[in-house]
Amino acid sequence: MQELVDSPAFVLFAILALGLTLGKVSVKGISLGSSGVLFVALAAGHFGLQVPQGITELGTVLFVYCVGLGVGNRFFSALCSKGSKLVILSILVVGLAWCIALAGCRLCGIDYAVGAGLFAGACTSTPGLAAALEALQAAGHDTAAVNIGYGVAYPFGVVGVVLFVQLLPRLLKKSLDDTPRDAAAQPESGQITQRVVVVSNPQLMGQQIAGPLVSRMLQCRITRVLHRDMLVPVTPEAEFSEGLEVMMVGTPEQLDRDTLFLGTAAAAVPVSRRCVDESAEVIVLEKSMDNRPLRELDTLGRYGVVVSRISRLGVDFVPTEDTEVVRNDVLTVVGPPGCIAAFKRACRHRSSAIGATDILSLAAGVALGILVGKVSIGGGPDGEGFSLGLAGGPLLVALVLGHFGHVGPIQGYMPRQTRALLTDFALMLFLAGAGVSGGSSLVATLQQQGLPMLLVGMAVTVVPLLFGYLLARKWLHLPLPEVLGGICGSMTSTPALGAITGKTDRQSPVIAYATAYPAALILMAVLAKCMVSLL
Repeated sequence: MQELVDSPAFVLFAILALGLTLGKVSVKGISLGSSGVLFVALAAGHFGLQVPQGITELGTVLFVYCVGLGVGNRFFSALCSKGSKLVILSILVVGLAWCIALAGCRLCGIDYAVGAGLFAGACTSTPGLAAALEALQAAGHDTAAVNIGYGVAYPFGVVGVVLFVQLLPRLLKKSLDDTPRDAAAQPESGQITQRVVVVSNPQLMGQQIAGPLVSRMLQCRITRVLHRDMLVPVTPEAEFSEGLEVMMVGTPEQLDRDTLFLGTAAAAVPVSRRCVDESAEVIVLEKSMDNRPLRELDTLGRYGVVVSRISRLGVDFVPTEDTEVVRNDVLTVVGPPGCIAAFKRACRHRSSAIGATDILSLAAGVALGILVGKVSIGGGPDGEGFSLGLAGGPLLVALVLGHFGHVGPIQGYMPRQTRALLTDFALMLFLAGAGVSGGSSLVATLQQQGLPMLLVGMAVTVVPLLFGYLLARKWLHLPLPEVLGGICGSMTSTPALGAITGKTDRQSPVIAYATAYPAALILMAVLAKCMVSLL
């Protein structure tokens, strides 16, 4: 038994197992989730147990890198759109939280290292904790205090934000589903759906469905026509006729526009009246198809299939004839089985390539992020300057990769399932390493500063929540669903977002969260390092 206790690998996975078990314990719908690992790790550290060296650093770089890939395709565009309001909200909320943590440390005589942990824990920011730990290590200070501060503030940080977003609509006596919709932030605008339309426009009669004139005028993709009570794939020679029923694929806004142009919406056609083997997902691996528009590829004329949608970097969209196909795009195509098979051969399709993770790109991207994090900015003869570190460097590189899709041969796409698995696992590795490190001085620190630490942590959570709500409603004039989603993103609270989505089918809170989250993530990491620098 002693051999197992002395084995760092066994201790690590035992902490993960016990922590996840603790995280599943739910009290009135609230649970710790993977963060239960932190509290088990703190207890393990208190009793002198050890985990493998370097686990904290490995968890840090993998976690922030995967998070950056996930939000990179939305972050930079948000800065140039209406989403900039949510970025402003995020910056002000995080800035206020940092000021409260700093003031609390000075008033209560709390060590700034503990304060950095309180700030990160109250805002549920793991990258903030990682940045503070790295700064302490670089300065030669003990890292136990920041872990303890994080462990004290984190539980209320999670519970406080969850309760706020659940109770606020009740106190205001407002339903999220009754809130007037903001057309610029409509969640439905990104959802791809289908509709059957009865053609009645006399100007279209006799025109080829796949002809260039019609293709330029439609925003949706016509994939099937009703023939003898069956929805069959469109053929190159198919023409519009009076009363012809066609199936279109697009977003609701695109469908509404094209329906008015073509005719009128028909009653929904049951799925049983379509053939399931007449559609497929095809990944484009053929280099000659890279960066070529669909008009030039002429998939219907050459192969007998219609491309109804494209999945690129985890985002689905309806293409036009001018949309360029990029290598590794996943195309949803509709056509006869034989035509689909021929198109797969032309694309050099491999089923195993859909959802596959490029391990080389993962390793190279993380290495590049670590390198960027080591670059010192503004250094002089008397100082080392500022660097992004293990938290900021990989995050910045991942945001760039997620936005542009690739940097040279390094791909910025990782399948959602793989990314979610790596993110959760990396987070648990980080929490296990950080918790064991801080557990050794847990009891002594709590005895000295326990109550002041708890009160400061609660203030860092509660005050920015109230301020953020008033700011978003009164100054930024955002609707309630976006306000709640933006606050969740500003506090980097995924559990709170889950509480919102469980109350409404609308997606605007999710979009607001994704817009505010990256800015909060970066700013928390920077400010946590700034607080440590005050030591």
